[in-house]
Amino acid sequence: MLVDYAQSRAFLAITRDDGVTVHRRARKRWNEHARDILLGLRFKLDLYVNFRPVQLLHPDLTPLRNPGSIDFVIFRENTEGQYLGRGRSSGDEHVAEEVNTGKGVERIIRAAFEWAKSNGKTRVTMSDKSNAIPTHRIWQDRFKMIAQEYPHIAAEHRYVDALALEFVREPQRFEVIVTNNLFGDILSDLGAGLVGGLGVAASANLHPGKRHALFEPVHGSAPALAGKGVANPVAAVLTGGLMFEHLGHPAAASDLKQAVRTLLAGAVRPPDLGGKSGTTAVAKALAELV
Repeated sequence: MLVDYAQSRAFLAITRDDGVTVHRRARKRWNEHARDILLGLRFKLDLYVNFRPVQLLHPDLTPLRNPGSIDFVIFRENTEGQYLGRGRSSGDEHVAEEVNTGKGVERIIRAAFEWAKSNGKTRVTMSDKSNAIPTHRIWQDRFKMIAQEYPHIAAEHRYVDALALEFVREPQRFEVIVTNNLFGDILSDLGAGLVGGLGVAASANLHPGKRHALFEPVHGSAPALAGKGVANPVAAVLTGGLMFEHLGHPAAASDLKQAVRTLLAGAVRPPDLGGKSGTTAVAKALAELV
């Protein structure tokens, strides 16, 4: 289902089991109401998993030397943390509250392990900052508890600052990463930077076991590019692949990803990926490859 932002309030009351994808319009009104619309959909539909793949689809897209194979996913908790907007301002003091519940932490960690199990992965990495933020110990406790249920999957922990360093130094070793809302937001953009930028960054907002979902390219509406014909459609296409997979069409998802791989190996590329082709030309080339 393609959703116009003007219709978003109606979608807050969705009860049907439909796949929902959001088409990003480069309009000022979206930027003005981004929080109410996007976060509202995530919260109201309880889409607690923000699933963000990080995969190098062509070797010349990475700024790293000798990158090897970069292919991991990030499970970002999507309905708690600082993004709830709780806090207060008084005089010169501004407090942002971070919310972590046992239920919320446990279900995102379990989702990461379940995905790893279903997809043949052997390692799950949990990231927090419990050495400086005592309330992050809930992540430690739940991670250790749930990891015991998956003895064939290695469970490891990294503080978020150390993980950011290892992303750049040795991204090949990671398979599945699970973390909180804020850290997941930051790490997923860093991951995108390792494989070509936001123009190739897809994401899905999910509630495992339920059909309704929200799909969006990570890059946002990019209003500065409106009307110029240079926006990169690849992230939107890869996001469509995630939607196909969610709706039970893995072959279609595979076809879209292969089309992107083939495109990147050729001469037709958008400017942000080192090419000179505009949005229409790139989209046309992708359509012919599917």
